[in-house]
Amino acid sequence: MERKVGSSTTVTAKEVEVALEKARTLTSEEEKVLRMRHGAGAAKKSAPLPRAAGNNEELGDELLLIEMQLMKAMRERTGQTKSASKPKATTGANATKDKIVRALRKKK
Repeated sequence: MERKVGSSTTVTAKEVEVALEKARTLTSEEEKVLRMRHGAGAAKKSAPLPRAAGNNEELGDELLLIEMQLMKAMRERTGQTKSASKPKATTGANATKDKIVRALRKKK
């Protein structure tokens, strides 16, 4: 078998994009390399990200539970609450200051 020298076929970025849309056997790393190599952009920028669980509902539920636990831990760590309008309990001099600030806000 002879090796072809000077083949006149070139692959365009558009051809790569179309081929990658149809391909189902590539890993994400392989797809990334092909896109970078040929300058092909992502097909749909507004497309949703692929689900890590695929069609496995049990795994999807487990991942959702983990995500919810992580979000709760992050909120606790950063001091965020679900509703920002809820006033925090204050004591001492801060209570007086907060009372004055609330009264001034109501005046507006």
